[in-house]
Amino acid sequence: MSEPKTAEPSALTYEQARAELATVVERLESGGSTLEESLALWERGEELAAICQRWLDSARARLTPPES
Repeated sequence: MSEPKTAEPSALTYEQARAELATVVERLESGGSTLEESLALWERGEELAAICQRWLDSARARLTPPES
């Protein structure tokens, strides 16, 4: 199996990060990876989840009116 992509986090859109995260999850769920591959996938998944969360937090901040 090939190693997970490692694009710069700031270069990923929410949609790109979410799609890559879905691929990582599928690969982890399918099994068949070595321990090292699984650990690398898990770490990449954590990075991608954090990127998605930052995008969502930013969107939420833009939609929430400032308190008076």
